[in-house]
Amino acid sequence: MSSRHTLTVLLLFIVFQIAGFSQQTDKPNIVFFFVDDMGWQDTSVPFYKEVTKLNREYYTPNMEILASEGMKFTQAYAAAVCSPSRVSLITGMNPARHRVTNWTLRKGKSPDPEHPIVTSPNWNLNGLSANPNEELAVYHITLPELLKKEGYKTIHVGKAHFGADQTSGEDPLNLGFDVNIAGHAAGAPGSYYSEKHFSSTWRKGDKIWDVPGLEKYYDQNIFLTEALTLEANQEIENAVKEGKPFYLYMSHYAVHAPWEKDPRYYQKFIDQGLDKFQAAYASMLEGMDKSLGDIMTQLKKLGIDDKTIVVFMSDNGSPSQTPPNLPLRGHKIDPYEGGIRVPMIVKWPGVVAEKSETNDYVIIEDIFPTFLEMAGAKKPEKKSEDGKSFVSILEGKKTNSERPLFWHFPNTYDVPPYSIIRKGDWKLIYQHVDQTFELYKIPNDISETQNLISQNQKKAKELAKKLGRYLKKTQAQMPSINATGESVPYPDEVEIK
Repeated sequence: MSSRHTLTVLLLFIVFQIAGFSQQTDKPNIVFFFVDDMGWQDTSVPFYKEVTKLNREYYTPNMEILASEGMKFTQAYAAAVCSPSRVSLITGMNPARHRVTNWTLRKGKSPDPEHPIVTSPNWNLNGLSANPNEELAVYHITLPELLKKEGYKTIHVGKAHFGADQTSGEDPLNLGFDVNIAGHAAGAPGSYYSEKHFSSTWRKGDKIWDVPGLEKYYDQNIFLTEALTLEANQEIENAVKEGKPFYLYMSHYAVHAPWEKDPRYYQKFIDQGLDKFQAAYASMLEGMDKSLGDIMTQLKKLGIDDKTIVVFMSDNGSPSQTPPNLPLRGHKIDPYEGGIRVPMIVKWPGVVAEKSETNDYVIIEDIFPTFLEMAGAKKPEKKSEDGKSFVSILEGKKTNSERPLFWHFPNTYDVPPYSIIRKGDWKLIYQHVDQTFELYKIPNDISETQNLISQNQKKAKELAKKLGRYLKKTQAQMPSINATGESVPYPDEVEIK
């Protein structure tokens, strides 16, 4: 290496160090690393009390590093399907309240099929809107809008899936982001391959799935996950040069279908003995993990890792096509733990103890007030937020272990509609079709194999009453009964037998 080249590299390093130092010192940067359809056990980081089969089969070394530098949440929850989770995190509202209760895509069209017994309600199938008058959509001030008011540069990279095609909510730039890379209405990519132009035309699919704005990577032999990471790291560098704190919403399309092998890692899993599908899935997980490592390396390179919060989370459980996330029961869209319990890790230098772990539960709408508190911002003066900040958990303080959590899925897509309450150790599921209940004591039965409804009717009635009150308070929609046209009764209106 020539002396001139060495001097150039040194000067660039000094410039970035100065730029990092010049960022607003009272505002931490926030990186929200959000993965799609990744199950609780789809990682080499154990979130259960013991190492599981999947933990041994998958390889996510950068998640391991992040866990060693921060706090692991063993009971983090999301909605059971993507759009509800994404609208909840950006608004702080529970799906029962914002009514985006299933995945969105086409304006005015629901993915819910007909059901022989019930019909889905007229839910907000157009998703989140930037316009208060948009039909079948919810309008609410967003997290990036509020962070912008605090001086943050707000960066969106990857999957958006906030609003339907041809609505205001399909473009993250309308929802408070300064930058949008590759985000649009669709919740999955046409393809992960640049040689297929990230398009679905290779499988004769609709171009609505095509990932926008990445033309420069076409035919460059690059996987989508890697392309998004390169873009994200460039935007981090841009924000540092501008001297602004930033919020990076790094929202990967991975590991959502189509399941296409990442050629960088696929063969090792075949050699390990996994079948072709699981090897492809494992390779996508490792590619996602590499992205996490590359972003953490960029933070160090720019001298800002000590004042950047990194939060890792998934939007729901893994789909039924993937290996079951044992010991959890069920999968994506299900009311069981396999559908709603997700991996989550938080690194906050100087605040969160390294190699720490919490069994306190949190839910995805908690992201909204937590990030605002981290940024020193106030929650908006509205009573529509359901999320609760978990900064106190990150600081190692005691929290309310009896706080109720709620899920609401009044739709007929893939599984029958349901509502759930989790309070303390107890979880009650209300099945809308036949108005029956399931009661589980989660710490004793994480696999939800023993319905304790007959042995604990008093507890079931207590939880049904709380769940019913909440659904009524939020004016949650219920499906209608085909035979009568009447709404399915709320859980507190049904006799528990």
